[in-house]
Amino acid sequence: MKLNYFNFKNFGNKVLMTNDFGKYVFVEKKDFLKILSLNIDRDSLLYSTLIEKEMIFDGSELEYSLAGKYALRTIKGHVNTATSLHIFVVTTKCNMSCVYCQANNGRECPHLMMDREMAQKAVDIALQSPEQYLSFEFQGGEPLINFEMIKFIVEYAQSHKENHEISYTIVTNLTLLNDEMLDFFVQHNFAISTSIDGNELVHNYNRPFANGEGTFQKVMESVRKIRKAGLHVGAIETTTKYSLAFPKEIIRAYVELGFDSIFIRPLTPLGKAAKSWDEIGYSWQEFIDFYAQAFEELIEINKNGRFIKEDHASILLKRIRGDFMNYMELRSPCGAGVGQLAYYADGNIFTCDEGRMLHEMGDSSFQLGNVYENTYTELIKNGVCRTVCASSVLESIPSCCDCVYQSYCGTCPVVNYALYKDVIEKEPRGYKCRIYSGILDYLFLKFYENDPETIGILNTWSE
Repeated sequence: MKLNYFNFKNFGNKVLMTNDFGKYVFVEKKDFLKILSLNIDRDSLLYSTLIEKEMIFDGSELEYSLAGKYALRTIKGHVNTATSLHIFVVTTKCNMSCVYCQANNGRECPHLMMDREMAQKAVDIALQSPEQYLSFEFQGGEPLINFEMIKFIVEYAQSHKENHEISYTIVTNLTLLNDEMLDFFVQHNFAISTSIDGNELVHNYNRPFANGEGTFQKVMESVRKIRKAGLHVGAIETTTKYSLAFPKEIIRAYVELGFDSIFIRPLTPLGKAAKSWDEIGYSWQEFIDFYAQAFEELIEINKNGRFIKEDHASILLKRIRGDFMNYMELRSPCGAGVGQLAYYADGNIFTCDEGRMLHEMGDSSFQLGNVYENTYTELIKNGVCRTVCASSVLESIPSCCDCVYQSYCGTCPVVNYALYKDVIEKEPRGYKCRIYSGILDYLFLKFYENDPETIGILNTWSE
């Protein structure tokens, strides 16, 4: 009998154990002492549970080694894939003035427009990725301002993709959507993502037009048109200090608007959010309290027969279940460079969306190259790309390697750099860490409480 490597923490009157394979188990504290001393009755339920969860191993070294390799291959599937997500920032112009906008330096928004030559070279680089399945995502500013360039990129990519298969996504505020655009999105089966921060009161406070008028009704009009056309539209909620007072109202708004999911997102300290943190920001504990109230409202709504899930929880639940979920922020190493590239409207190429956001604040530390000068191979071999990968391997980070949630979590070197001027978090258990660990604490609390109805709901969220 041998112990597998595991992390642990006290959880209520039990101990939570997790291992590198993403498996977990709650054990009594007295049993935990038996596990440490390998004093376990082979005929007991504890023994069979620990074998099933691979916390202990009873067999040859070869069998143990092979079992570990296959388990890690599943949970670390992203290591075997090349850059699949390619973000095209087709313009930095925007017709809105969101209080937390990350696409500017916090004072003013630049007015860059990607042109055809730049777009063609960006697509050529993206198509050099050895990954067969690619995702092209269009962002801004407000990308619909440069709709003609979106059309050009899609049409050029379709005629030059060779063996690649490309899916298309647009992240848009939806206020400029017209029938021509919608027909094009239907033709190419676009996934459409927008931002809805809750009910009309909260949304209009967080996301007004540049002239101060509310955007909620215009966004809802576009959502209805998209659904009528047969496309799916997903939505992200960004939480500000103003949002904290309305957790239940925000959830109910999503239900009333016909959504079956909500992505509850904390503020990221970049762009205008960084400059205005004292006015719109909050502590990690305030966000987790908000998240918990919203989560409970979601559970009650599901118990009453209406399915709606929280996407952060859904991603984490899939990882806890052992499924490979290629979410860039929750990878080790993270998805910067090797998982995604961001082609900015000035021709520069960045490790990720956050890297270009930091560039917009005047710091180009995460620039990998330029569409006019570099190949895909040169970008991936760039020292910045290697640094970002190396600095986001949780297994080697002192504050992460022995965390009970290490196999489910991730770190963002760009956010760390923005906060601490270092790609590795200088303050153990900082803001981002506590956000993710707080969400995971809450999920594992539900496992610990083991209410059958709640567990059944969470299982549907991870399907």
